[in-house]
Amino acid sequence: MAKIVCVLYDDPAAGYPSAYARDDVPTIEGYPDGQTAPAPKAIDFTPGALLGSVSGELGLRGFLESAGHTLVVLSDKDAALDRELPDADVVISQPFWPAYLTAERIANAPKLKLAITAGIGSDHVDLDAAIAHGMTVAEVTYSNSISAAEHVVMMILGLVRNYLPSHQVVLDGGWNIADCVARAYDLEGMHVGTVAAGRIGTAVLRRLAPFDVKLHYTDRHRLPESVERELGLTFHPSAAELVPHCDVVTINAPLHPETEGLFGDELLATMKRGTYLINTARAKIADRDAIVRALESGQLAGYAGDVWYPQPAPGDHPWRTMPHHGMTPHISGSTLSAQARYAAGTREILEAWLGGTPIRDEYLIVNNGQLAGAGAHAYSTRAASSTRV
Repeated sequence: MAKIVCVLYDDPAAGYPSAYARDDVPTIEGYPDGQTAPAPKAIDFTPGALLGSVSGELGLRGFLESAGHTLVVLSDKDAALDRELPDADVVISQPFWPAYLTAERIANAPKLKLAITAGIGSDHVDLDAAIAHGMTVAEVTYSNSISAAEHVVMMILGLVRNYLPSHQVVLDGGWNIADCVARAYDLEGMHVGTVAAGRIGTAVLRRLAPFDVKLHYTDRHRLPESVERELGLTFHPSAAELVPHCDVVTINAPLHPETEGLFGDELLATMKRGTYLINTARAKIADRDAIVRALESGQLAGYAGDVWYPQPAPGDHPWRTMPHHGMTPHISGSTLSAQARYAAGTREILEAWLGGTPIRDEYLIVNNGQLAGAGAHAYSTRAASSTRV
């Protein structure tokens, strides 16, 4: 029998909810690229429930314990996780609350065979160490890509229309319209570019096209000509060649050695004064202090995102207090709608692995010590901090 350790974020401060704002969530049967949605043999949860916190348990306890397996659920990613790792067979984590499986931790977990990301993005796993250990690493590909894309569009509109400061005027009992509109613009006619056009980046482009903006992108893999024509896209070979043309830039790229620190002082200086920058990919793609300086100088008109380093961000993190920001905790891919999909996908992966049948190819990053599936396309063994987008 297997021991499964599941690391999830804490329950709400007011306690685990007994009721929700909506009675149900729409059912998604497939994704834009033709991939089908998760299809486990059964589920033991109600779609639309809070599944990603410790009391939600991703809806796994009944399924696992009825088959004789042990499920340990915790939120402590440090000492408590270290205590559970030596005899763990499986570790489940989320990109929003990552349990960092470093080389040292993997070495201290001789029985560890499977790491599952409930969601997308496995950069919290040292892939080189996982490969050397002969492990399998899997994630629920596409389960929350559209959720993240919607978050990006929300943040773009929030910054350009100066929404958050205007809302604060209402909360403060004020009504000074000039204070609200002095930094508010129309998105229409602006040039918007994405750094990377994978699942999330392409979904962002599709959602922005009806706003009558000029769309730009850069990616290692150029999109089909038919997609470029449909959306009116302009391709640029690199981020450095893209950003000078754009009023809004959204980062949807993997984190790897070539993108780490990409948005530093040098690149930011080449952007139009007053550009808006959105980052829901990984925090380390942007230089923390360079972002603060660009906002303070006015080179950036606004910065928004939901990714931080480290996570959770300390109380004195400068992105909490820098001017003209629209930061949130790491929530873009953790809507209740997305949780239903990645909880189902996590169960589907476990059903296959525990039953000795192949895990769906599109879920695989590493399979028994070899890059596989989505991982073979998006990762390299020398870029173990990469993440699929």
